Amino acid sequence: MTGSERRASGALALVFALRMLGLFIVLPVFALEAARLPGGDDPARVGLAMGLYGLTQAFLQIPFGIASDRFGRKPTIVTGLLLFAAGSAIAAWAPDLTWLAVGRAVQGAGAISAAVTAFLADLTRDSVRTKAMAMVGASIALMFALSLVISPLLAGWVGLSGIFGLTLALALLGIAVVLWVAPPEPLTHKPSDMQQVRGGLGEVLRHPGLLRLNLGVFVLHAVQLAMWMALPAMLVQAGLAQPDHWQVYLPAVAASLLVMGGLLFPLERKGRLRLAFLVSIGLILVVQIGLWVLVDAQPDLWALGGLLFVFFIGFNMMEASQPSLVSKLAAPRARGAALGVYNTLQSVGFFVGGAFGGWLARAHGPQGLFAACAAATLVWLLVAWPMQAPTPVARRK
Repeated sequence: MTGSERRASGALALVFALRMLGLFIVLPVFALEAARLPGGDDPARVGLAMGLYGLTQAFLQIPFGIASDRFGRKPTIVTGLLLFAAGSAIAAWAPDLTWLAVGRAVQGAGAISAAVTAFLADLTRDSVRTKAMAMVGASIALMFALSLVISPLLAGWVGLSGIFGLTLALALLGIAVVLWVAPPEPLTHKPSDMQQVRGGLGEVLRHPGLLRLNLGVFVLHAVQLAMWMALPAMLVQAGLAQPDHWQVYLPAVAASLLVMGGLLFPLERKGRLRLAFLVSIGLILVVQIGLWVLVDAQPDLWALGGLLFVFFIGFNMMEASQPSLVSKLAAPRARGAALGVYNTLQSVGFFVGGAFGGWLARAHGPQGLFAACAAATLVWLLVAWPMQAPTPVARRK
């Protein structure tokens, strides 16, 4: 990486990290803390309040991606972070569950993932883009692990309102990073007129390679969320109390990032990105089959930890390689639109994984849940098999 590419990757990974920490830090304690508010005695309403973030994200990822193509990356990202900050302020003030749900919906309206990823693609060459995307993926994984450790502590100190106040501060810090740390937008990216934007979106929706990647991110995040409908209970059955689950999650995430770096980047340099892509899907499939086998027996903590380690290797490799491939396959004028569609399918995957995963766990038990996850991953592997990595192209100066 050049100095400017390192600066861009570090700054935008930090933006992602601040925003995702603001999201993740709420999740481990949301259901318990929201139940203390007026209206919080209804689990269905609590679940809706928690899930509204993903729903508004799903609706607004494409508009924000298109807006970044039309009006520029930085203005779009700052607008999204301001919305996230406003939603955090509403949620911190919320006197009851209804206002908390409103705050969550406004938070989700700041759907900047596509704009940030497109900005990073604008600032990096094809040959180093997967490494840049991996920095973003690593920041997200580390924020998830960190949130599991500190969220219960913060809830005890400042409560849910204080945690949302912290997410407000993180959003404002993210704006400062975008404005004063991230490099300026390159001259090669000029805001497009609306005719170009509409044509670019149509091209995105017809591109076979992009359609495969969109299916992939949907299955990846649906399976990831569905797993957590049964996995915590398996860890408890294995003898690990719920407050101590981070002792498995954190080492698994940290070790998987080291292994990912040792596997993904050398394979990419050798032109074997397709192999890395397919191996990652295969690892996720093996984990689902392994969990399906274990759930019928007395779960073993070391076996579960090992499967989580393997899962995070595959997951983090996909988190780095898939958005990189989207940015390479899409035309520059439609890069924001392409990543908007991609991130929309990611958000829909979260929603389907939670809703359908919960139904499967209730109707068919953990065995049915993991069998369905394995089947979905197998379909993904078959659809992805013809995929070819694009030929690297040097970035224009």
